[in-house]
Amino acid sequence: MSFLAPDQQASAVFTGVFALVCIGSCVVTLNCKLLGGHVSFFQSVCTLGYCISPMAIASLVTLLAHRIIVTLPVVAVAVGWSISAAVGFLAGAQLANRRLLAVYPICLFYICIGWIIIIS
Repeated sequence: MSFLAPDQQASAVFTGVFALVCIGSCVVTLNCKLLGGHVSFFQSVCTLGYCISPMAIASLVTLLAHRIIVTLPVVAVAVGWSISAAVGFLAGAQLANRRLLAVYPICLFYICIGWIIIIS
């Protein structure tokens, strides 16, 4: 995303996205732990980082194709893929009756990253 930014703003864009991903992963992990999930902090953060890989692919595709007709479907598929992978991870966290409370912040996290890809 910082490839398209002016030289003065490239580091600020990278820092903003990096901070969003770090803080968002920590908040989602903390939410899972507070809901009684049986998963370690670093395992959750690493898994959420792995689930961001479709978003990185979508960012590369939108970098090559600057058309909104290409960007929207690619980002929508990437967001869905990321959410699906992260929800699959939650199955091991043993949150039977609180699953929706754990899925909602994950959806917000990946939708926010997707929105940044779309507007960049």
